[in-house]
Amino acid sequence: MRAALLAIALFVTSGSALAADFSDPDWPCVQRKVPKLWVGQMWSGPPIEETDLKAWRDVPDVAALAPVLAVRRTSDADAETLVSDFAESAGEARADKLRLVFAGAFTLISRERSEIIGGIGRYARTQTALSQAIEATQNQLTELQAIENPDFDTQDRIEEIEDKLIWDTRIYKDRQQSLTYVCETPVILEKRAFALARMIMNKLD
Repeated sequence: MRAALLAIALFVTSGSALAADFSDPDWPCVQRKVPKLWVGQMWSGPPIEETDLKAWRDVPDVAALAPVLAVRRTSDADAETLVSDFAESAGEARADKLRLVFAGAFTLISRERSEIIGGIGRYARTQTALSQAIEATQNQLTELQAIENPDFDTQDRIEEIEDKLIWDTRIYKDRQQSLTYVCETPVILEKRAFALARMIMNKLD
């Protein structure tokens, strides 16, 4: 295990462990960074104005439904049912209310997605700092290991540095695995918004 983790430490310091969008040095994900979603990218129904992205909160039944549709724990099947029931009960105001429902769900999804993208950038900077610390520790270890006939104090120092290197590398590896999952989240949210747009537009007619 010690040898394996030390090998990982060398991989980390080689600079190959972080995939990055080179247009943004703080973006570590394989997925292309799309900083912001635009409602027009996914909605081709009645126009949604900038004011609608706030006005939806002023319509009680819309304000109640939009957050439920926006959260990821609401399945697509449940969302479909909720949208259908809402459309049936909306009466003559159906088109306008459905438009506002999407405006609300989109606003909430977009906000969550922006927060996650910001968090990924901060997380990546932390990983970069840890990678640099691992590199410094590795260099220190290499220098000590190059000493011929090291005394007991030097041997103890080598073991101490190896332990630190193993610990920091384990933390880096665990965080990197978590980052792989987090990097998928903006894409999941984007797909959610597209799915809701399709569901809602299907109920406009």
